[in-house]
Amino acid sequence: MRTSGAGARSADDARTPMTSPRAAAGGFALWRLGFRPFYLLASLFAAVSILLWIAEYAGYLPGGYLRDPVWHAHEMLFGYTIAVVTGFLFTAVRNWTGRPTPTGALLAGYALLWILGRITVLMPYPFIAAIVNATFPIAVAIGIAVPLARSSNRRNYFFVGLLALLGAVTFLVHLARLGFVAWPARATLQLGLDVVLFIIAVVAGRVVPMFTNNAIAGAQSMRKPLVERASLGGVLALIAADALLPDSSALAVLAIVVAVAHATRLWLWRPWRTASTPLVWILHAAYGWIVIYLVLRALAAWGLVAAPLAIHALTIGTIGGMTIGMMTRTARGHSGLPLVADRYDVTCYALVELAALVRVFGGLALPESYRATVVLSGLCWASAFALYAIRYWPVLTRPRLDGKPG
Repeated sequence: MRTSGAGARSADDARTPMTSPRAAAGGFALWRLGFRPFYLLASLFAAVSILLWIAEYAGYLPGGYLRDPVWHAHEMLFGYTIAVVTGFLFTAVRNWTGRPTPTGALLAGYALLWILGRITVLMPYPFIAAIVNATFPIAVAIGIAVPLARSSNRRNYFFVGLLALLGAVTFLVHLARLGFVAWPARATLQLGLDVVLFIIAVVAGRVVPMFTNNAIAGAQSMRKPLVERASLGGVLALIAADALLPDSSALAVLAIVVAVAHATRLWLWRPWRTASTPLVWILHAAYGWIVIYLVLRALAAWGLVAAPLAIHALTIGTIGGMTIGMMTRTARGHSGLPLVADRYDVTCYALVELAALVRVFGGLALPESYRATVVLSGLCWASAFALYAIRYWPVLTRPRLDGKPG
């Protein structure tokens, strides 16, 4: 990723002025940079929580405070996804600004706060769960606001606002579940997904064309200002529509228009030229699921398909694919490993893609086997992230191979 102004760096370049090579030469490295603990926590949680969800869905476990689909959706959005976003931003903002983001004891405190959020949703203290889970994204916003402000990196200030918004959305989900607000928890969760979609659309627009051109000679991946504005503006319009016109015909038409914009954007990135480069094609594949999600959202608003199929095109296909792609790339780039996906990485990518295909198109093609498609998809997802945790545990906990800081 690049940003304008002094101190701008690529996201794959981990050089910073804060730590000497000698300080980075040995020891336990988990708390040295944000991606390390949060990618490890996210992968472990993604595997374990989905296995628990499958057991709950199949009737083998009783529900917790956020029982049934609401618990599952809350934890995937405000547990798994926010952990990956935190790890990415704590790492990227340090590169963008040349200034420190939380490390050491402070970073461990952030990790503890996130873990408390996962614990409190299962305890009979719902208001405490609401406060803890709403506090975490706001705390992350503060953690990146300081270096952004000190470096006058105005281009990325909006991340602070989006994280604060996610904190408010989290709190609203809990208040709706407790009956303090009339707005349904599911509608609030949809707004949270919209915000995450916007974050992904922004980050993908910055990095996917650059990564494609850097990795593939003659790829000619490009960006067009009009398409960029239509794609990002379309997601913002979708956020407003979900707040004002949920599940309406107007929302359906908007979703189709936005799908066309994102399909055009992806076409300009030349995805067909990435087949031999897994570290890049996973990002293109994940972005392609945005188009599928938007089309399915329109069909769901018209009553032609079940809404959960659209949601899982976004959550598994886009969020799952984009996060596993960035988690492998960041871990490699900031640990001194080659920026080339190995067989473990490719297996993780294939399992996440299979999870999305089974959950979405399996549910469409085999409605009589819906439960089986949910279970199979969940097993694929859990296997992918369990494999990531096993493969990258030593990478995330040990110092960089090249002796550089980070």
